[in-house]
Amino acid sequence: MTSLAAFSSSGFDRSSFWKLQDERKGSKLGYGKLCIRASVAPSIQQNVQSAAIKAQKSEKLRIAVLGASGYTGSEIVRLLANHPYFKITLMTADRKAGQSIGSVFPHLVTQDLPDMVAIKDADFSNVDAVFCCLPHGTTQEIIKGLSNSLKVVDLSADFRLQDVAEYEEWYGQPHQAPDLQKEAVYGLTEIYRKEIQDARLVANPGCYPTSIQIPLVPLLEANLIESKNIIIDSKSGVSGAGRGAKEANLYTEIAEGIHSYGITRHRHVPEIEQGLSDALNSKVTVSFTPHLMPMSRGMQSTIYVEMAPGISSDDLYQHLKSFYENEEFVVLLKNKEVPHTRHVRGSNYCLMNVFPDRIPGRAIIISVIDNLVKGASGQALQNLNLMMGIPENTGLQSIPLFP
Repeated sequence: MTSLAAFSSSGFDRSSFWKLQDERKGSKLGYGKLCIRASVAPSIQQNVQSAAIKAQKSEKLRIAVLGASGYTGSEIVRLLANHPYFKITLMTADRKAGQSIGSVFPHLVTQDLPDMVAIKDADFSNVDAVFCCLPHGTTQEIIKGLSNSLKVVDLSADFRLQDVAEYEEWYGQPHQAPDLQKEAVYGLTEIYRKEIQDARLVANPGCYPTSIQIPLVPLLEANLIESKNIIIDSKSGVSGAGRGAKEANLYTEIAEGIHSYGITRHRHVPEIEQGLSDALNSKVTVSFTPHLMPMSRGMQSTIYVEMAPGISSDDLYQHLKSFYENEEFVVLLKNKEVPHTRHVRGSNYCLMNVFPDRIPGRAIIISVIDNLVKGASGQALQNLNLMMGIPENTGLQSIPLFP
C-alpha cells in the first residue's frame, strides 16, 4: 500500500478527505492551516479520490517538468525527490536533449529519472500534471497545445497579468493565448488558496511579488496602510536572473558589490501593483527597485509604508499575526527580531517583521524568502499539491539550511 492509500485509510473512511480549514473570519482572501475533515468541495473530493485510486494501484501521480535544465526546473526535481505521491515521468530541455539530469546538475545524479527530451518530442500521454519552467514568452503556445485534462503550474510570467494588453506593454510581444489567460488563477497560495484548489492552470507568482504581496495584501485589504508612498527596496541572489550565460552576471561583475537594475521599469511592477490593487479594490502604484546581491539564492524586500490615521506599527504587526497565525510557511518573528535570508535558505518559508519608522506615521516591513523555493519552485509545488487534493505541505517540510 502506498503512503497516500495508507493515509486515506488511517482513521478515516474513504469518503473522508483533506480539506483546508477556513479560520479567516470576515476575510475574503485568507484560509488557514491544512487539516482533515469529513466533507469537502466536490472538486477537491474528486481530485483526492482520483489520487487515492492511483495510489491503490501502486501508482504515483505522473509529473512533467518542462525546462528542467534551468534553476527553477532543477529545484522542482530536488523538491520532488522525496515526494510520496508525485513521480517525474517527463523532463524537457531543448539544449540538453538526450542528457540525464545528473549530467547537467551533478547534485541530482542519484535520482533515477528519464533523460531530458526536446519539447517537440515530448509525449504527454504518460502525464497527469505539468510544471512549466520555460522562459517568458515561450509558454503560452505550449500550454495552449496541452490537453485540458492536465493540471498545469506555469512558473513563467506568461499568465500572471490579467490584462493581456498590459502583458504586451511590459513584455514586448502580444499575448498568444488570451482565452487561456481568462482561465488562469494567480498562485499566491496563502491568499488565493480557495481559487487554486479548483484551478486547471495556475500562474505561479514571481519571486519579488511573492515577498512583497505576502505582507502588504492583508494590510491593504484591512485599510491599515495608505496606498500612496509605498516604497520597496528588494534584493535577490543571482540565481533570480536565471541560468543563461550573461556578462552582467559573471562572478567578477557581481562579487563584492550590489547591482541595481530594472529601475522604474522592472517587469514585476505590474504584477505587484495588480495584486495590491486587487486587495484594496482601488488602483495602487509603488516605487520599486530591485538589486542583485553577491549570493546564490535568497531574497529580502524592505518595504516602507505610511500608516492610516490612528494606526500604529503594532496594529500592523497584530493584524499580520492574526492573518497568518494558521499558516505553516509564513512566520511573523517576535519582538524586534530581524529576518535574514540565511534563515530561509533552501526552504519554503517566508519570515517577516514590522518595525516603527523614526518618521511618525510610517513603518518598515522586512520580508525574506528563498527566491528559488517560496519565490518559485516551492510555491509551485505547494500549488500543485492543492490542485491535486494533496496536503499542501507535502514535500516542502525541510527546514532551512544553515550555515
